[in-house]
Amino acid sequence: MNTAGTIDRPLTHDPQKQAPMKPSTNEPTGSATPDVTTTGANDSRQNRTREMQLIPEALARAHMDDRLREAREQRRAMSLVTARRMQRRAERASRRARRALAMAVMQ
Repeated sequence: MNTAGTIDRPLTHDPQKQAPMKPSTNEPTGSATPDVTTTGANDSRQNRTREMQLIPEALARAHMDDRLREAREQRRAMSLVTARRMQRRAERASRRARRALAMAVMQ
């Protein structure tokens, strides 16, 4: 059974294999609607396809940016923790030195 496709269910989804649209015969000649060409439709479909193919790449790029930002923030937090630890260690050493100096003066 060789039936032509409909708008909702085309015979093929490939725009190259679809039949070009023809103006209807019941329209008066010189009407306001120009003849429809399929080149614009093909171009827009190609662009849409290209954009659709680039979506995963854009998502991956955004994911990588998020990961890099998180890693940068984590490094900054770790360096802050390390700096505070070193500061506490220096303060303890300073207190020990003062105590040792006070003990030496008291003797």
